[in-house]
Amino acid sequence: MPLALLALAIGAFGIGTTEFVIMGLLPEVAGDFGVSIPTAGYLVTGYALGVVLGAPLMTVLGTKISRKRMLMLLMGLFVVGNVLSAVAPVFGVMLAGRVVASLAHGAFFGIGSVVAAELVAPEKKAGAIAMMFTGLTVANVVGVPLGTLVGQTLGWRMTFAIVAALGVIGLVGIAKLVPDLPKPEGVRLRHELAAFRNVQVLLAMAMTVLGFGGVFAAVTYLAPMMTDVTGYADSSVTWLLVLFGLGMVAGNLIGGKFADRALMPLLFISLGALAVVLALFTVTAHNKIAAAVTIALIGALGFATVPPLQKRVLDQASGAPTLASAVNIGAFNLGNALSAWLGGIVIAAGLGYTAPNWVGAALAGSALVLAILSAALERRSTVAVRSLVVTGTAPAEQPTPAHH
Repeated sequence: MPLALLALAIGAFGIGTTEFVIMGLLPEVAGDFGVSIPTAGYLVTGYALGVVLGAPLMTVLGTKISRKRMLMLLMGLFVVGNVLSAVAPVFGVMLAGRVVASLAHGAFFGIGSVVAAELVAPEKKAGAIAMMFTGLTVANVVGVPLGTLVGQTLGWRMTFAIVAALGVIGLVGIAKLVPDLPKPEGVRLRHELAAFRNVQVLLAMAMTVLGFGGVFAAVTYLAPMMTDVTGYADSSVTWLLVLFGLGMVAGNLIGGKFADRALMPLLFISLGALAVVLALFTVTAHNKIAAAVTIALIGALGFATVPPLQKRVLDQASGAPTLASAVNIGAFNLGNALSAWLGGIVIAAGLGYTAPNWVGAALAGSALVLAILSAALERRSTVAVRSLVVTGTAPAEQPTPAHH
């Protein structure tokens, strides 16, 4: 794998850290600004919505310049947003900093996926995409726990200052290591938007929303579930999140390895198993060991879908992949927001902290149904094309009758 992928992974590490570390620092931030925890929660929601909106917006703005230069500009935007968060005098400025940083998120992963795929041979594309996403998964194992620890001991502002420094390292790495790939000729916004007329692209994005939404339905409310239902101490939540992160790393690498060999079978297995495991979590959440194993499995199965879904979008939108790839990253965050909202509804309805697991199982099961539908449509399309080819060439293969 080229060294350029390391630079992309470092950028992904910084982005992954800033996205998730806020969840562990909400009490400190809320206390400093004198706002409630639900109000501080806007820092999570605002970031997710910024990713959804920023992914297509920044990608469209970047169609006029080379992908390397756009990646550098995005990392610069990421640094500015985190510096703004670190020095924010009031809550509103902190929220603005989060939104600014989030605008870089979707386009970075979207354009980065395209660049990563172009750096390697066709049969290694999913592995290259997975290598970049390893930075995001490792952030959940290392960056988020360390960032939370730093924030709780040295202050949350120091956490965001360190994340901004990571962004600078990523920016320098991209400048030095990523080759200046030529800007694709004839790329126009209309051309990029045409990819969304492909039903397979839309199905892949819907699978992303529902499949990854299934994961975050459970993980968003993991802390109260583990303390109130399973019986873990508050201090144990950190290492349980590390377990989830380790599962994500393993699932991402497995997904990257097998997506190049058997993409759709991998989606069938991972989405089906994810739905089952999430449903079982309502039972295993009552046992400490079983709950810990389940958390790792949810991370692994959830992230095993990321490389194949991203590659699926790239394959189906091969003529204009950049915008579609970035929008699919936004789809992951849309899934996060949707599942957190639905999970909150069932908890508020008095169904308990394990109820979001049923929501997650239903979402993952729905994604599996869409995957089966996508494969069926693809098979039908292939058969139709073959039939047309056979019918179109048959007359040419017949001997021409002689005329007397």
